[in-house]
Amino acid sequence: MFGIVRPCRHRLGAGLARQWTAHLCGLCLALRKDHGQFARIVTNYDGLLVSVLTEAQSVPGGAGTGRRTAGPCPLRGMRTASVARGEGARLAAAVSLVLASAKLRDHVADGDGLLARRPVALAARRVAAGWDAAGARGGGAVGFDTAVLLDAVGRQTGLEALAGPGTPLLTVTEPTETATAAAFAHTAVLAGRPGNAGPLAEAGRLFGRLAHLLDAVEDREADAAAGAWNPLTATGTPLIEARRLADDAVRGVRLALAEAEFTDGRLVHRLLVHELRTSVDRAFGTSACAHGGHPYAPPGGPGAPMPPEPPERRRGLLAGCAVWVGLACTCQMCCGTYEDPWTGQRKDAQCADCDCSGCCECCDCCGKCSGEDGCGDGCCCDGCGCDC
Repeated sequence: MFGIVRPCRHRLGAGLARQWTAHLCGLCLALRKDHGQFARIVTNYDGLLVSVLTEAQSVPGGAGTGRRTAGPCPLRGMRTASVARGEGARLAAAVSLVLASAKLRDHVADGDGLLARRPVALAARRVAAGWDAAGARGGGAVGFDTAVLLDAVGRQTGLEALAGPGTPLLTVTEPTETATAAAFAHTAVLAGRPGNAGPLAEAGRLFGRLAHLLDAVEDREADAAAGAWNPLTATGTPLIEARRLADDAVRGVRLALAEAEFTDGRLVHRLLVHELRTSVDRAFGTSACAHGGHPYAPPGGPGAPMPPEPPERRRGLLAGCAVWVGLACTCQMCCGTYEDPWTGQRKDAQCADCDCSGCCECCDCCGKCSGEDGCGDGCCCDGCGCDC
């Protein structure tokens, strides 16, 4: 899993957490349906934003959105769940494949880990090429030409080779900005809101800038130790300038979203206004979530998301034992939270260290919204509550 928008479930609140999980599972299942079981490995946090944006703009029952009940999954404690479906999820899948391909190629170029070995690198390049082709097929099915994404990936390598001290950092981030702008803008097409294409393209451009910047900040020390290329080091950009660019991008995303029309923009607002600010603070080490620093992650890792409310009935002895084995094998009983195999009650894992004192920013949400750097729209962080 990768991505910069990793919301803590305590900040989202139960309602928005269920929506977020529905899009995460919907992306995973769309990848499996259209591109095969192995493609599910590219499920990522930022890709699901495409699905969220499409649904937020769509009228209920539109082509770009919808819900269906997915069958039991080990990563949900063998519970069914309501998941996102439709053109938004398919576009998210296509974009995620190309994003993962680019990231894999980047690791190959840097010679990370086993990818430094020639046979492994060759196999990785074949996988990346397959993801590119699959992404192109998936994008074509919803009217999106992934050529703009592939072109951005290709230009990125050339720009990095030419970059040096004094090169503007935004020159290096431009391909990522162009790619994400195109993906965000196409959600307006799928939702039948062509007037949103411009504002969402701007939001996407600035989101792409943030993704590139924060990845560079988080990897700076590791890249230096490994001798790998890093845009901040290569261009001689100090952290204070990177932080200024990141803060400007966060404000720009907020202003761009304010110009778009949404049917229900609560989750979009939470993720792309408030959580982006948290992502910047996390990357630059200026704040941390009180919940042990765990991100809001899919089941099986620290800080697992809250699935839909469990049914009332209890499982039988044998069925409960089978689910217990699944939970143990996916590490859910060791990290994050999980559902009791028999009662369905939420429980904290042994290594979960949830300190709800200073519960992120949710308890002073309204005050922060009205501040100079807040969203200023009186949203009061709908869905955010101190229910931890």
